[in-house]
Amino acid sequence: MSTDKESVEAAGAESEQAGSTTESGTEGLLLGADSEQTPTLSVVMPTLNEEDGVAECIDRIKSAVVELGVPSEIVVSDSSTDRTPDIAREMGAVVVEPDGSGYGYAYRYAFERARGEYIAMGDADTTYDFEQIPRLLEPVREGDADMVMGSRLDGEIRAGAMPTLHQYVGNPLLTKFLNAFYDAGVSDAHSGFRVFHRDALAEMDLSTDGMEFASEMIMEAGSRDLTIEEVPIVYHEREGEETLDSFRDGWRHVRFMLLNAPGYLFSVPALGLGVVGTTLCLLALFDISIGQASFGIRTMIAGNLSLLVAFQVGSFGVFSTLASDPIRRQEDAVTEWITDRLTLERGAMLGGVMLVSGLGYVALRVLQWSTEGYGALSSVLPDIFGATVIVLGIQIVFSAFFMSAIAGQSR
Repeated sequence: MSTDKESVEAAGAESEQAGSTTESGTEGLLLGADSEQTPTLSVVMPTLNEEDGVAECIDRIKSAVVELGVPSEIVVSDSSTDRTPDIAREMGAVVVEPDGSGYGYAYRYAFERARGEYIAMGDADTTYDFEQIPRLLEPVREGDADMVMGSRLDGEIRAGAMPTLHQYVGNPLLTKFLNAFYDAGVSDAHSGFRVFHRDALAEMDLSTDGMEFASEMIMEAGSRDLTIEEVPIVYHEREGEETLDSFRDGWRHVRFMLLNAPGYLFSVPALGLGVVGTTLCLLALFDISIGQASFGIRTMIAGNLSLLVAFQVGSFGVFSTLASDPIRRQEDAVTEWITDRLTLERGAMLGGVMLVSGLGYVALRVLQWSTEGYGALSSVLPDIFGATVIVLGIQIVFSAFFMSAIAGQSR
């Protein structure tokens, strides 16, 4: 992935010189809705009251089409109440009107109607310089990438183009999440300027309607081992009113990522709680001291509570794996073993053994209590642990039944 600052500055200089492309320049290249010729490139833009910027964006797309010299179409997926669709039609774009709402839905609706072998996408607010489409398209046409993204964070962000919070906190943090959860390996996961092959679009099972669509595309590409490359770009100040809600849309991205990565949402916390709980229980049961610190009943209570929560959270991970179809399925050994081998009978047997063992221990303690004249017994620490074994046994029995119920089979 190139991060050559000179190329970025050159791209910025070129964008400053952009003007209107003459109709004669795109004659025979820019195809209308009624054209029987199949375009090589489809450029898709979702619009919501973008009358201030859509004309400039279309002019820049036309410049890119002339440079490429390939038959192309501009598809505007419009939900505006202003003059945006009229301007787009007058300039030769194909305007479609989604029958649903949302940023993601607008794209999906347009993708279904785009005819090009290659598809470019970007916002119609002048933040992305569509004259740079040839740079993004080249690696896809050469077969070096399935998708190419314009990286703002590796390129140049013009003054006023992006809020400081987005530039230094929001976008880098969300990108780290995506890279960690889905092995995306990108620097700017939420750049909306992208070019990809139609075959790559067919492989991605895109279904979201909102702003999380940008994340879903990268998540799907990463989970299906599609090759993603980045090209540094210049990010410009937008024309028109901002429609992004930073915290709401940011949360939608995070929520979508977590719900589609149950291994990180459930298994990792469960494993951590299990290790902590086991350690605390052992320290208390065997009266282990570390330096001058000793561990007693409070340590045992904390350890047992950690074990109970660990089991509950881990169970959620197993249930979500069985009941849903996340983009990034859990691949840890414990969850795979449980989902592959744990039947209703095995789960009920394991839980039953733990339950009987715990009750047996309690019975012995009651017998000891009665034979010693109902006085105070020795250390209560084993009693707490025994009670936890009983609770875990009950949870395992009922979890085995629930797991079989959601799996839809007599396990």
